[in-house]
Amino acid sequence: MSLAEFWTVDQIINPLLIVRKTLNVGYDELVEVLGPDGDPRPGRVVEVGEDFAVVQVYKGVFDLPQKGTKVSFLDRTLEIPVSIDMLGREYDGSGKPLDGMPPQVAEDFLDVNGLPINPTRREFPSKFIQTGISVIDGMITMVRGQKLPVFSMAGLPHNTLATQIARQSSIRGKEEENFAIVFAGIGIRYDEAIFFKESLEKSGALRRSVLFLNLAEQSAAERLIAPRIALTTAEYLAFNHGLHVLVILTDMTNYCEALREISASRQEIPSRKGYPGYMYTDLASIFERSGRIVGKKGSVTQLPILTMPEDDITHPIPDLTGYITEGQIVFSRELEMKGVYPPIDVLLSLSRLMHEGIGEGKTSENHAQLSDQLYSSYSRAQDLRTLALIVGEDNLSDSDRKYLRFADAFETQFLNQGENETRSIERTLNKMWEVLGVLPAGEITRIRRVTTHFEQMQDSVTKS
Repeated sequence: MSLAEFWTVDQIINPLLIVRKTLNVGYDELVEVLGPDGDPRPGRVVEVGEDFAVVQVYKGVFDLPQKGTKVSFLDRTLEIPVSIDMLGREYDGSGKPLDGMPPQVAEDFLDVNGLPINPTRREFPSKFIQTGISVIDGMITMVRGQKLPVFSMAGLPHNTLATQIARQSSIRGKEEENFAIVFAGIGIRYDEAIFFKESLEKSGALRRSVLFLNLAEQSAAERLIAPRIALTTAEYLAFNHGLHVLVILTDMTNYCEALREISASRQEIPSRKGYPGYMYTDLASIFERSGRIVGKKGSVTQLPILTMPEDDITHPIPDLTGYITEGQIVFSRELEMKGVYPPIDVLLSLSRLMHEGIGEGKTSENHAQLSDQLYSSYSRAQDLRTLALIVGEDNLSDSDRKYLRFADAFETQFLNQGENETRSIERTLNKMWEVLGVLPAGEITRIRRVTTHFEQMQDSVTKS
């Protein structure tokens, strides 16, 4: 029920309304806009002054006239109904069901902006999440409570990777059944939305997932609330029902473009490349909503995906994202052209919390050493590939040529993986041993104890 109603719309600049002669209106207050068509449109207050308020309307304002439009201020912030019954269901970017079923019976109503986690109550991420993808599990390991973005490029298979991770991801041990996915498509095309939905349905992963799909044709204002609604749902499932929730947000570039569009509508002074100066703070308000809380069983882990404009990793969107998050997974056009899937450039990728989630009792006692050795060897092999283009492969030493063989084996046997292929961490570790077996034992300098297992691998490579 509205507490204040105004018919004093002064300007309409999509998706904004400027309402004059307002009193007692608060920032971020929920608004209901009613035009001559009688269709109520939700919105929120994004700026207030002494006698005016700027209202951001989620469904757009293209067909609203200045005269005859009523704006009702509701004296509360945007809240969504949440329930454990949301698992297995599909919603639009504003939280309305898309599956033809009635809304879930609410167990609670939560503010979409969430509540900040008290820093003294944060529990350090230290437990491994298995994605079933060797390059991630083996060398860019994701840990529960982490925020680990994917930096992709236009035309590369980041959507395929997103659905594969949603289908395959799991946690090991007694808590395996307490794993859930919250998937938010932000500004995606209709065919992409169908792809995400059908992929999860066919695999059966939809039963443990909640989908929020905001389409490109929908308003920029709705694009800004879609990730917040998804994260509010994830926080409820994690901290009220003890689930370990992986939140996949794609594509955050569309979110930032919507932020820039609305900033321009408000005639704000732009910063780098036209994006608002507060974009860092805005992105942080999303990415920092991950983690674990002392005394709570659940956790929220984020995997935001963004496409780098013009393939530029120094662009403001990936640049600011990298400052906030704990590592990054970077795609490579060169690997994509070679037919490698997923085309992840491990030399540009890292997980800053990887060493907290691996090791004895978690994955393997020599996991970190194996990963370090692969990084070192592949980096040297890439340098030798460049050298071979200049002097010719025949002019390289036998040892150098083995590094070139190692690089080929690393890309085709370890990096390359089927879109429907799931690899356990044990199989991933074996793959790491196998590709290292191409190198002479004397080149293995980062593994303190070269085990009998490795020597057997090396013998089999030599015989073949």
